[in-house]
Amino acid sequence: MYQYQCLNAISEAGLSLFSEDYQRTEEMAGADAVLLRSASLHETVFPEKLKAIARAGAGVNNIPLEDCAEKGIVVFNTPGANANGVKELVIAGMLLASRDIIGGIEWVKAHAGEENIAKTAEKQKKMFAGQEIEGKKLGVIGLGAIGVLVANAALHLGMEVYGYDPYMSVDSAWNLSRHIHHVKNLETIYQECDYITLHVPALDDTKGMIDREAAGQMKDGVILLNFARDLLVKEEDLIEALETGHIRKYVTDFPTAGLAGRDHVIVIPHLGASTEESEDNCARMAVREIREYLENGNIMNSVNFPNCDMGKKGKNPRITVLHHNVPNMIGQFTALLAKRGINIADLTNKSRGRFAYTMIDIEDTDSSGIAEELSKIENVLKVRIIL
Repeated sequence: MYQYQCLNAISEAGLSLFSEDYQRTEEMAGADAVLLRSASLHETVFPEKLKAIARAGAGVNNIPLEDCAEKGIVVFNTPGANANGVKELVIAGMLLASRDIIGGIEWVKAHAGEENIAKTAEKQKKMFAGQEIEGKKLGVIGLGAIGVLVANAALHLGMEVYGYDPYMSVDSAWNLSRHIHHVKNLETIYQECDYITLHVPALDDTKGMIDREAAGQMKDGVILLNFARDLLVKEEDLIEALETGHIRKYVTDFPTAGLAGRDHVIVIPHLGASTEESEDNCARMAVREIREYLENGNIMNSVNFPNCDMGKKGKNPRITVLHHNVPNMIGQFTALLAKRGINIADLTNKSRGRFAYTMIDIEDTDSSGIAEELSKIENVLKVRIIL
C-alpha cells in the first residue's frame, strides 16, 4: 500500500486516477509521495520514507531541488499541462494593453446611474482608443509548450511572429508553425518587435534578463508581457523605462508591491493556470508521474533527476538506485550482484548533472538484503526494490 499527501487542493480529476493500492494521509512522515501546487517546502525536514514530490504546475521555485536530490527524492513537474490556459491569458493581456478596455470599463462604472450615459460615452470613448494587434510584430522569448501555443495563436490573429529559443525541443519544433521567424539572438526581437512576451524559466542566466540594457535595445513604445516569472525582469529598470515611455505598457501575472497600482502596468493576480481545465490536466499528469515512478521505477518530467524509462516492470524484482554521477558506480552495482550469483536481465543508466539513476531488472526472485548492501556503496543516495 502506497500513501500520498496533498499539501494544496489537488483536482479530483487527478486523485481519482490513484488505484486502490494508494491511500491518502495527512502526515508527511508516512507518505511515499507528496502532491502540491504553491506550498513552500524550503523549510521542510523530509522524512526518510518520502520518495517523490509532484508539483501540479510548471514552476518549482517553491521546492528545494538540490536538497531533495541529495535525499533521493525525485521531484516532478507537469510541463505543458496548463499551457492552453496561460496562452489564452497572454492573448488577453495583449488585447488589454493594446486598447484601454479596463479604463473604459472603469469609466462606465464611475458613471453608473446617469440617465445620459450612452450619449456621454460616445463623447468620451476617444480617451480609451487604442491600436489593433493585426499586422504588428510579436517576439516570443522561449518556445516551450506555452511559447509555441502563444506564437501560433498570434500568427492566426494576423501578427508577424518572431521566436527565440536556443534550446528548443524536438516536440516544440514540430508544433511550431513554419511561418514563424525563428531568430538566433535576442537583439533581433528587441529591435524589431512591437510586443515582447517572456516564456522562459527563472534560471541563473535568465533572472533579471530584462534590465536597463535589454530595455534600451527595444523599440520605443514596446509592450512587454511577462507570464513566466517575475524574477526575469529587473523591476527598477522596468519602472525607469515605463516612466520615460520607452516601454508603453507592462502586463504581468505576478503582483509586487512596486508594480501594483502603477500607471502603464496591468497586474493580473497569477491567474495564468487558474482554470478548471488546467488544474485538472496538471493533477492528472502529476498522479501519472507518481504512479509510474512508484510502481515501475520510471522517471518522467523530473526536474532534479534524469528521465529514465525501462517500461512496465515484469514478474521479477526491479532494483532502482539514485546516486551521484561519478565513475564506476555501475561497475560496483554489477559486481555486488555477481558476487551473490544474481543474473541481470536488463539495465539502464541515465545522468543529469551531478545526479544519476540506474535501473536493473534481475532474474533471481530473491532480492533480500540487496537494498541494504547497495545503500552502503559511497555516493548512493537511495535504493528501492520494486517487487
